[in-house]
Amino acid sequence: MDPCSSLFSYVLMHLFVLCLQAQVTVQSPPNFTQHVREQSLVTDQLSRRLVRTYQLYSRTSGKHVQILDNKKINAMAEDGDVHAKLIVETDTFGSRVRIKGAATGFYICMNKKGKLIGKSNGKGKDCVFTEIVLENNYTALQNAKYEGWYMAFTRKGRPRKGSKTRQHQREVHFMKRLPKGHQTTEPHRRFEFLNYPFNRRSKRTRNSSSRAGP
Repeated sequence: MDPCSSLFSYVLMHLFVLCLQAQVTVQSPPNFTQHVREQSLVTDQLSRRLVRTYQLYSRTSGKHVQILDNKKINAMAEDGDVHAKLIVETDTFGSRVRIKGAATGFYICMNKKGKLIGKSNGKGKDCVFTEIVLENNYTALQNAKYEGWYMAFTRKGRPRKGSKTRQHQREVHFMKRLPKGHQTTEPHRRFEFLNYPFNRRSKRTRNSSSRAGP
């Protein structure tokens, strides 16, 4: 065999092996969406908890969700009712929350039968709900333990079993509202202009623009 051809074949084979190694070592970019999805399913112990205060307006009953002193939950409260004021705590950096009554301290939870119940300890997964913003701008609250089961109320404001709920039903649609008379944390401030002293560059720009005229 010609030495030149054998050398050429060796070089081609070596390049072929290098190409295969390059293909094997190439790593696909990280799937950030999958990471967020996985991390949203576990309790976040590192990030700062976000606490909000609002009312949940039921689309079907036309009233607000309330947690009574006897741990019963319904959607019969008027706007501004003391039992309608809810404290919402984030459970993850995603959209999972724990909801408790500001007046009673009881958490809204769901038992294995799909019934809404009040608990003084809301650490269980049955007391965690995922906030889902729908296309009609209403919010649905899906239980984290019983996937596919939602917080829902009838037209009379009575709780509906989670096992009989679906995301498209009006009974699971809510609107977040600030409590009546509730003020935002920061008062509205008027826009203010700040006057800074002119430097050499700004003086030249100002003089040139004044000479140009209208």
